[in-house]
Amino acid sequence: MSVVQVHTPGGNYPIHVEAGRLDQLQQSIPADATTLALITNPTVFALYGQRVLTALQATGKKVVQVQIPDGEAYKTMATLEQIFDALLQNRLDRKAVIVALGGGVVGDISGFAAACFMRGIRFIQVPTTLLSQVDSSVGGKTAINHPLGKNMIGAFYQPIAVEIDIHVLKTLPKREIAAGLAEVIKYGMITDADFLDWCLAHTEALNQLRDAELQQAVKRSCELKAYVVSQDERESGLRAILNFGHTFGHAIEAGLGYGEWLHGEAVGCGMVMAAELSAEVCGLSAESVQKVRQLVQAIGCPTTPPQWDHDKWIDLMGLDKKAEGGQLRFVLLPELGRSVVQAVDVATVKKVLAKF
Repeated sequence: MSVVQVHTPGGNYPIHVEAGRLDQLQQSIPADATTLALITNPTVFALYGQRVLTALQATGKKVVQVQIPDGEAYKTMATLEQIFDALLQNRLDRKAVIVALGGGVVGDISGFAAACFMRGIRFIQVPTTLLSQVDSSVGGKTAINHPLGKNMIGAFYQPIAVEIDIHVLKTLPKREIAAGLAEVIKYGMITDADFLDWCLAHTEALNQLRDAELQQAVKRSCELKAYVVSQDERESGLRAILNFGHTFGHAIEAGLGYGEWLHGEAVGCGMVMAAELSAEVCGLSAESVQKVRQLVQAIGCPTTPPQWDHDKWIDLMGLDKKAEGGQLRFVLLPELGRSVVQAVDVATVKKVLAKF
C-alpha cells in the first residue's frame, strides 16, 4: 500500500492507495464514531455498495445509506437538502461520520454536507473515478453548482482520510479514464516536468490501467497535490496553479451544460488552449505546446473546443472564480513544469481563441 500524508491548517490526514482498499475501510473509522452515513449513487452502489457496507458494518457502528441521483446535473441545492433530510431523519449527531463513495459529484456534495451539518462533522472520501482519486477527493474543496457557475457555493473542509482502491477503475468507461488522466498529466505540466515525461512514456500502460503504473501515477499525483495544498489550503496563492486549463474548461462545461463533456475532458481541452495562451503571453515554446497537445490527445481527451463566438467565451470565463476586477486570470506555463497565475487582456485571449 502507498500512503501519502496531507498536512493543512484545516487538518492532517492520510491518503491510502491500494488495490482492494474498499475491503479495509473499517481501519479508518474513528473509534468514537456514532453513526456512519454512506452517501453514494445507485450506479456506484450497485458495483461496490455491498462490499463497502460489509467493511463499515464490521466496525459495529450503525450504518445509514443515502443514495443521491447520479451525475453533475444533480450537484445542486436540492440534492444537498435531500442529504440533510436523511441525516436529520436518522438523528445523526456531531460524532457521526459521512463516508462519500463515488466520483467527484458525490465527494464534493458529501464534503459540503459534512461541512454544514451541525456546523461540521467528519467525513471520509472513497473516490471511485480516476478524476476524483487524483484531484477532487484531495485538498478539502467542497461545493455544489449554481445555474450561473460551477462550484460557486461551497467550503474548504478537509476529510479525515482518503481511501483509494485502484481496482475500482477497471469498471469505468474509457471516457472516464481519459478524464482522470487529464488531471494526472496536469500535475506534470504545472509542477514536475519529469513526471510529465514519465506520463508520456507510459501512456499506453496508463490507458490500459496496468496496476504498477496506475498506482505510481495516482500516488505521484496525490503527492504533488498534497504539497501544493499544504502550502496554500484556501487558494489564496500557490494553489491556484491547480486550475491550469480550468478557466477554459469551466467555460466549456457551463456553455455546453454540465455533464455534456466530462470535467476532465473539458480540462484536457482547456490545457491545450492554455498552452497556446502561454505561448502568446509567456513565450512557451512551440515544441512544448505540441507536447501538451500530443499528450492530451494520447490519453483520449478532445483537443478542439466548441466553436462559439469570442464574446460568448469571454462572458463564460468572466464567471470563473479566478476572475478579479473584470480581468481574466489564467494559469500559464513559462515552461513545462513551472506555472504562474497572470491576468490577460481580452484582446490577447481572443487572438488565441481564433487559433481554434
